[in-house]
Amino acid sequence: MIVAFSVSPLGSGESVAPAVARAVKVVRDSGLPNETTSMFTSVEGEWDEVMDVVKRAVAAAGEGSSRVSLTLKADIREGVTDGLRSKVEDLERELDALE
Repeated sequence: MIVAFSVSPLGSGESVAPAVARAVKVVRDSGLPNETTSMFTSVEGEWDEVMDVVKRAVAAAGEGSSRVSLTLKADIREGVTDGLRSKVEDLERELDALE
């Protein structure tokens, strides 16, 4: 399973970087494969472990805030591992074929 999520406290001012950094630290400390881009953090693993990481990341981002926004998208495929890397590799191969 791959989950891409974005979490942000509401009412904390213009910059959410400190809160997002706390959330990303939780993901990185989890030991699960992950990747962070400008809009989302993706994490890969089994359902329970991934959702536990997301829950803890939301809590970390929400420290000091009474409201948190969470956007989450999941790709749930049994038997697939290393999807974070392999899906991008497949895409790159297709792009190369177009040249």
